[in-house]
Amino acid sequence: MVLERHGGRSRLVALAAAAALVLGPALAGCGDGGDGEAPPATLPTATDRPRDPEAAEAEITKNWTAFFDPKTPTDEKVRLLENGERMRTVLAAFAGDKNAAMTSAKVKGIEFTSPNDADVTYDLLVGGSAALPDSKGTSVLQEDTWKVSVKTLCGLVQLSGASVPGC
Repeated sequence: MVLERHGGRSRLVALAAAAALVLGPALAGCGDGGDGEAPPATLPTATDRPRDPEAAEAEITKNWTAFFDPKTPTDEKVRLLENGERMRTVLAAFAGDKNAAMTSAKVKGIEFTSPNDADVTYDLLVGGSAALPDSKGTSVLQEDTWKVSVKTLCGLVQLSGASVPGC
């Protein structure tokens, strides 16, 4: 399975460390040009956010927490994932994995990019400890529900080196 144990350490934790080493320098290269001055902040306009951003943030947080909760049944995870029915097989496989049973997420920040899309900063936790701190994902409003995007799930699957249908 995607998250099998090797040498007493979760493969996910090892991959997270590798991802940090690879992505850290790349992200550091996306700075402000080195002049010491931060670029001006751009505030989202009213058209970049849903009508009730506070309610949307609460729903995103609730749904992400439930999606990554190992106790959440597969049928519910399908409902909380963008185009979830197409990913049912992948979600069912994770449901039976002992390492996935130790994985959860904590939403740390939400920034709306449109009334139907949001960038989500979260910690992916394994056994309560941050395995992938400050991870970036997206949430989409689909069928009147804020859902974890397939792009986010597939990004995590790709970190494991696995290839699954739908990603």
